[in-house]
Amino acid sequence: MKTIKDLGDLTGKTALVRVDFNVPLKDGVVIDDSRIQATIPTLQALLDKHAHIVILSHLGRPKGQVCPEYSLKPVADSLSQLIGKDVSFVDDCLKSPPSASIVLMQNLRFYTEEEANDNGFTDKLASYGDVYINDAFSTAHRKHASTYALANKLPAYAGCLMSKEIDALNKALDNPKRPVAAIIGGAKVSTKLAVLNHLIEKVDMLVLGGAMANTFLAANGYDVGKSLQETSMYDTAIAIMKKAKENGCEIILPVDAVVASTLEEGATTEQVDIDAIPADKMVLDIGDNSIAGIVASLEDCKTILWNGPLGAFEIKPFDIGTNTVAKYVAKKTQDNSLISIAGGGDTLFALTNADAKNDFSYVSTAGGAFLEWIEGKELPAIAMLNLSV
Repeated sequence: MKTIKDLGDLTGKTALVRVDFNVPLKDGVVIDDSRIQATIPTLQALLDKHAHIVILSHLGRPKGQVCPEYSLKPVADSLSQLIGKDVSFVDDCLKSPPSASIVLMQNLRFYTEEEANDNGFTDKLASYGDVYINDAFSTAHRKHASTYALANKLPAYAGCLMSKEIDALNKALDNPKRPVAAIIGGAKVSTKLAVLNHLIEKVDMLVLGGAMANTFLAANGYDVGKSLQETSMYDTAIAIMKKAKENGCEIILPVDAVVASTLEEGATTEQVDIDAIPADKMVLDIGDNSIAGIVASLEDCKTILWNGPLGAFEIKPFDIGTNTVAKYVAKKTQDNSLISIAGGGDTLFALTNADAKNDFSYVSTAGGAFLEWIEGKELPAIAMLNLSV
């Protein structure tokens, strides 16, 4: 794959840059600019190569309709402040951009042609630039005009953020320092089935938490009371454990749990062993012994991949398990004892809640693309960058 480092001087040329500026807005103002900040290295590198820059992005799900609340105009204002240069805004992707230093085009998803991967729409976008830079890993699983087809219309390169993301994930799965552990949480086995089946062939240890672990425990004969679980996935859970054993992958399940009658802040809780879960209560977090066991198991690991919380972290005190393990992994990372890669929407929020996000080796802001990558799928936008000549 060619990257932005392979580009020479771009004087007199325009770089068409696909980014992910899908940021939260409130009252027409960006309230979290982390995704905008993440693109600055790519934009600055292009400015250093004397390129004009035309930026493409989506925001929200306007479904092919012009929705003022999803306009990228506030993002242009935010980017201008962050990069210290005027950013021109074009309110229609079908209007040719001015020859300004940096231009941000309107929301691509105001046009049905974007998600339809329409060839005519792609040609129109391609006419705005001389080279194409994809810096939006989080949309790499989408076969859209701006993420897929454009790479076949112009010389295509990966941006700094895209390169960084791919390099981080390769370190975790393709050529990792061993032993490798994956911490996988969340609500359902069914949504992570492909992930689990792929990882047990790649990692040495699989730590399961969240409601997903309840299904595995129930499949092993434990009564999990009123806990969230998937009764239809018992046989699947057993098959995953069997496959893991055949591949030499150790599966670590909770040995105790924090239970309560209701999922609400201030609820009365108790810690019980997994063979003593009350019939009228729910498992909402892992217990102290489970935390200690996970920490002990991770002690010798050199690489950790994390996706999903270990409990109902959004509501205290059910964030203790996730927080404690996250802080441990963060500390080991900062001690240069391991490489830690995390990703997925809930994971990002959980690590932020634990005040550990900034101490991991790499935290991806991608959701679906991150999951599909760790499922072992080829992402369409990445494939196109690899094929581009």
